[in-house]
Amino acid sequence: MRSGYRAPRRWLQCAIGAGLLLSAAGALAQTAATAGPAATAHQATAPRTVLVMGDSLSAAYGLRADQGWVTMVGERLAREHPGWQVVNASISGETSAGGSARVVEEVLRHRPGVVVIALGANDALRGLPLPELRRNLARMIGASRHVGARVLLVGMRMPPNLGPDYTRGFEQTYRDLAAFFDVELLPFLLEPVAADRGNFMDDNLHPTAEAQPAIAGHVWPALEPLLR
Repeated sequence: MRSGYRAPRRWLQCAIGAGLLLSAAGALAQTAATAGPAATAHQATAPRTVLVMGDSLSAAYGLRADQGWVTMVGERLAREHPGWQVVNASISGETSAGGSARVVEEVLRHRPGVVVIALGANDALRGLPLPELRRNLARMIGASRHVGARVLLVGMRMPPNLGPDYTRGFEQTYRDLAAFFDVELLPFLLEPVAADRGNFMDDNLHPTAEAQPAIAGHVWPALEPLLR
């Protein structure tokens, strides 16, 4: 990376986050004004949070919550990093626009140390123009970074019936954003299970309970370094 580009890039990253959080400035000021020593002490001892913002693939669609990969990651987190916890803010059917609309409220509520952004599949299924996907995900990354959180951006891959240009551009969007914001990228959430039809429910979209441990094991190596 050339040094001449680094400064304007950092400025833009900060501007994205600051612009999103500006609307919440009143709530922040009120919280700071009313928080006393007890609240400060609680924050110092409370577990650090990994906030997951995803769609049905992360919300354990069709499964019990405890069968989903996010819960499994949370259980491993409790064992290996007891100072951390997972909050799953994923919603079935969520799009990047929905995540972008919710991100400020979520990061201000949970003050996460790490944010996992796993959105985009529903955008592609609806044929959302890629510039909109890029803009929505950038806003989520910017808001997360602005509250001091590290970010794990989780990508998806789409079937070829969407057309080669869209399919390639969709994957490239995640790579470009990860490079621009200098955040960790997991290119494809379903990498370890996608090749076997038996890993999916009858809708051929959502992984079964039996496939969830493989997904959790796939996410962990990308997430764990961000906890240090």
